[in-house]
Amino acid sequence: MNEWLSALFFVLGAFFMFLAGLGVFRFPDLYSRMHAATKAASFGIGLMLFGFIIYHFDWHDLVESTAIIFYIFITAPVAAHMIGRAGYLLGAKQYEGTIADEMKQVYTPSSLNDSAGA
Repeated sequence: MNEWLSALFFVLGAFFMFLAGLGVFRFPDLYSRMHAATKAASFGIGLMLFGFIIYHFDWHDLVESTAIIFYIFITAPVAAHMIGRAGYLLGAKQYEGTIADEMKQVYTPSSLNDSAGA
């Protein structure tokens, strides 16, 4: 029974990793690609590690896999935020269908020029 349950989590994790890769390939701009890469890939690797925990249950592996899942879930959104902010400050083009640009109120063209020279 554990083999079937872990195989289900492995397949689901691989599916979400595939969706992440497809999103990076298909989405039109940096911000939506970054969203696909962090959300789906984090969820996919979490499912795969959970499948590993079910298949190969050992207390050491449980603690180590849980720490890896926690680390990925903490660092992936922070990295995505920093990449998105750097892309915005460097002038990465947004998709034409973007409805709102909330960063435009925070960063004026003069503040962008001041931070570029520093």
